[in-house]
Amino acid sequence: MKAIVQHRYGSPDELTLADVDTPVPAADAVLVRVRAASLNARDWHLMRGDPYIARLSPDFGRRGPKAPVRGSDFAGTVEAVGSDVTRLRPGDEVYGESDGALAEYVSAPERRVARKPAHLTFEQAAAMPLAATTALQGLRGRVGPGQSLLINGASGGVGTFAVQLAHAYGAQVTGVCSTRNAELVRSLGADHVVDYTRDDAFRAGRRYDVVLDLVGNRSLRDLRRALTPDGTLVLSGGGVSEGGSLFGPIGLLLRSKLAAPFVRHRIVALSTSPGAEHLDALRELAEAGTIVPAVDRTYPLPAAADALRYLEGEHARAKVVITVHAGG
Repeated sequence: MKAIVQHRYGSPDELTLADVDTPVPAADAVLVRVRAASLNARDWHLMRGDPYIARLSPDFGRRGPKAPVRGSDFAGTVEAVGSDVTRLRPGDEVYGESDGALAEYVSAPERRVARKPAHLTFEQAAAMPLAATTALQGLRGRVGPGQSLLINGASGGVGTFAVQLAHAYGAQVTGVCSTRNAELVRSLGADHVVDYTRDDAFRAGRRYDVVLDLVGNRSLRDLRRALTPDGTLVLSGGGVSEGGSLFGPIGLLLRSKLAAPFVRHRIVALSTSPGAEHLDALRELAEAGTIVPAVDRTYPLPAAADALRYLEGEHARAKVVITVHAGG
């Protein structure tokens, strides 16, 4: 099968379209014919091995990614199932998350796969797993009617889902984004939009019950300054590529954990991984019309390197999707 492969850390120039063996699903896994895949900040972090300290984690290697095939979010059709699989069968249209999604086929544990929303295209469904799960876990149970929410990075992959979910939960939503993305954020349900090229939402004097930071470009002090005295700060910043860093957004997460026991504010550092239970919940929300994936651009599989260049350069808004099998 064809797949996007990388053996050394570096720029998108390290990505190649190559022939690799089609994976064989384990007993608890399914083999999916990938129709579409989407990109996340995690993909460029893994591509570059950035921040450098992350190379000590199980997902990274010292000189190159442990998993040579890039990508994680996908949507497609089940081709085969392992002997222990009970929920899915060949022919099912599914979406989920597993290493190696930028390929014609991916093997994924059943626990990370669910039936895709019936009315969504494969491209729309592929845009959901990690981004929508992050938004769901970051906001569910934390915002509700009458509460105020500030989203830093409202026009990004996670942000576009977060705006829609918070609006559905009845919160007063303020989104921070650039001028070109302001109308998109408003159309998704934001009550107020702060254009960061003109105004500073963190120094304007307004306080919010919840601040959801999806960028990691502000200090912990700035983020806490925007909170009410008993407010909640939720951190899930992927950052942007700046040519390599030691800690990157991990530095803010580490500082927040050190500060959390000594401050009145509640500080939550999200660590999310899509599971079938979250994907099922998101399917229900999508089928009810509560969330609609916003797709910025689509690229064919051979142009995945160009898609990652676009994503990591901070030009993308909403989701960037890779079309693998166009149909049939």
